[in-house]
Amino acid sequence: MAIDYDKLMRISIPDRVQDYTWKDTALYALGLGLGLDPMRRADLPFVYEKDLQALPTMAVVMAHPGFWVRDLETGIDWVKVVHGEQGLTLHQPLPVQGRVIGQSRVTEVIDKGAGRGALIYVERKIIDSARDALLATVRQVIFARGDGGFGGPPRDQPAPHPLPDRTPDLVHDMPTSTQAALIYRLSGDFNPLHADPAVAKGAGFDRPILHGLATYGISGRSIIAALADNDASRLTDLDARFTAPVFPGETFRTEIWRDGPVVSFRTRCLERDVIAINNGKAILGDAR
Repeated sequence: MAIDYDKLMRISIPDRVQDYTWKDTALYALGLGLGLDPMRRADLPFVYEKDLQALPTMAVVMAHPGFWVRDLETGIDWVKVVHGEQGLTLHQPLPVQGRVIGQSRVTEVIDKGAGRGALIYVERKIIDSARDALLATVRQVIFARGDGGFGGPPRDQPAPHPLPDRTPDLVHDMPTSTQAALIYRLSGDFNPLHADPAVAKGAGFDRPILHGLATYGISGRSIIAALADNDASRLTDLDARFTAPVFPGETFRTEIWRDGPVVSFRTRCLERDVIAINNGKAILGDAR
């Protein structure tokens, strides 16, 4: 079964309701590597219940609709899909605990041509159930490697955010533990690729890989630490492209360029000198 453009654009992805507590908020931060150094006080506001803050990137794991590309009649060859890009806009700071509703929809499908795959653009609204208030808009691009040439209307892929042609203004390093993927998956992504060595080897890796969204969260954390004095409320937008798989236990260096409220970034695995996230763009606002 091939992709039917009109059908996929109209597909109804079920809403998801999620209750979460302060423990889930702390667990998400622990999955990114915060708290590895027990004397690093800058991490405490995200892992300790006293004056706890929610990292804004936690929105990407909230009220997730599950593996809908496989579970619904999408026409997508789900075995060959990979996570291509991730974006996030925070409309207000995330509560430390509460109930949220995730409302997802397909916003665009780009046919790259036979043998070149397709791009599926998906948007998810995260709504605070108690106040009926929009908290965040999560954007995802799924690269469906096996689905090009289905005959969709011609569309140009948006150009990536260009990084400045100068040395980074600053860098921020974050180590991770070898348990990072096992901890991060408890926030909702239970793909065995991140836990089971046999599954990882079957996918061509010598050991389980770290979630791309964990690296994305590490990038956001680095920007908050480097430029926002650990005030999570100041990060309002974060967009990036995934460019390489990484492993738990590696150290990630986020290279940062600051141009007013616009922050450009890329994130590199230091041990293998591999760029894991590229063409990143963040927006920093005033404290809220």
